[in-house]
This record gives sequence, C-alpha cells and structure tokens, in this order.
Amino acid sequence: MPQFYLPGPWESQKPTPLTPEVAHHLRVRRVQTGESFPIFDGKGQVARAQLLSLSGKSGLAQITEIRTDTHRETPYAITLAQGLAGGDKMDWIVEKAIETGAQIIAPMQCERSILKLTRSSDHERAQKRLTHWQGIIQAACEQCDRTVLATLEPIVTFEDYLKTNLENQKPALKLLLSPDATKSIYTVLAEHPPQDIVLMIGPEGGHSPEEEADAQAAGYQLISLGERVLRTETAGIVAITAVHSIWNPEMQNRLK
Repeated sequence: MPQFYLPGPWESQKPTPLTPEVAHHLRVRRVQTGESFPIFDGKGQVARAQLLSLSGKSGLAQITEIRTDTHRETPYAITLAQGLAGGDKMDWIVEKAIETGAQIIAPMQCERSILKLTRSSDHERAQKRLTHWQGIIQAACEQCDRTVLATLEPIVTFEDYLKTNLENQKPALKLLLSPDATKSIYTVLAEHPPQDIVLMIGPEGGHSPEEEADAQAAGYQLISLGERVLRTETAGIVAITAVHSIWNPEMQNRLK
C-alpha cells in the first residue's frame, strides 16, 4: 500500500483526525476499520496509522511507530528553476522532478514563455496553478515514497528570480542548460564536489540570448546536455538524473 500524506503534529496517545483527502483515498482503496497504513508528514517523519473509524469525509486513526526517515533525500539540494511551459507540460515537469529528487521547484516566467502568470491581473490564476502543482508534489511523494515535500517557490519573472536568487541563496553551483553551450554538464559536475545546485531550464524555445547573458553575469555557467536539443519538459529531468549519476553513485548502487 502506498504511503499517505497526513500533516503533523501527530500524537500517539490519542486518535488523530484524518484529512478529507486521506479519508477519500482510504474509501477508494476499501481500507477497513482495524487495518493499518503508512503515513508521512512531509517533513521527514513517518508512522503507521490504524484506522479507527471512517465516515464521509472524515475519520480517525491511531498513530504508532513514529520515526524519522529521510534516506531517500540527498545531502545536496537540487533546485529546478523552470521556465513556465504551456499546456500540461508544467504538471509533467513538477511530477517527474519530484520523482527524480528535486528539493526545490522555482517556476519562472521567461521572455519566450507561452504561459504568462506574473502580471497583477494574473494573481488568481497563478495561485490556482501553485495550488495545483502543490497537489502534484504531494501525490508524487506518496507514489515514490519520499517523506519530505519539496518546496514550491512563487511564480516570478526571470529577472526577479535572478535578483532574489543572487541576494538570498547561499553559495551553490548554478548551471543554465543551453543547446549552444560548449561545456558538458558531466564535465562541470565532475569538476565539483557534491553541493547544492541550481539547474535553470528555459521554456519552449529556450532562453533568449539576453537572458543567458544576464544569467552568466549572476554567476551561472552555460552547459550542454549533449548533441541533441531536448524539449523543455525533458531537459530538467535529464539534468537531475545526471547530477545523481555523477555525485551519488552509492545511491545508484542501492537502486540496482
């Protein structure tokens, strides 16, 4: 049975109310009173929950075996700074970024972004998208057994992201993927020890030359994923996987 997200804090001494979402999932899976199921709080805590009652959109569970389990998280944090993509591509990107191990997802509106969500009149639409993507993050963590929910940053323009990233983020390796770059991501990763990393991906059509120049001025290196030009929904996932393949061989061995 997959794990279910149940926000804390939990108490083992008394019954814990279920969220309507968990109650719905338990009904769909026909979990019966007395049965147990795994839960996580999104902050690294996991436990067993025994179903005590289930009615409508509510229920109660007894929480036991509370412990910390973050073994699926890497010691380095991967930020996927993703140019907004059109259609349902962003949904796919968010889901697969979580499955492959991104800890932070930063959606950016770039010059060539088809999807526009940073105008003041777009605030409500932007919030709905963020709520939707947060749900995808939760569902992806449930599916792939991650116990820490990734951070979803607000939607900002490319320029504002560079500025905020430069001012607030601690030192990290910052890479912008460009089909015109001459240096390989594998070469750059091999030259650096594992550390927090930002992977910046353009929207459909990639970053404009001006954006690439601004990113370089902000400390980003332009790197390539190889001879072929990848779609925006593919590039970030390939880049995340490349990071793990170079920096985390022990985890790769455990997955064999």
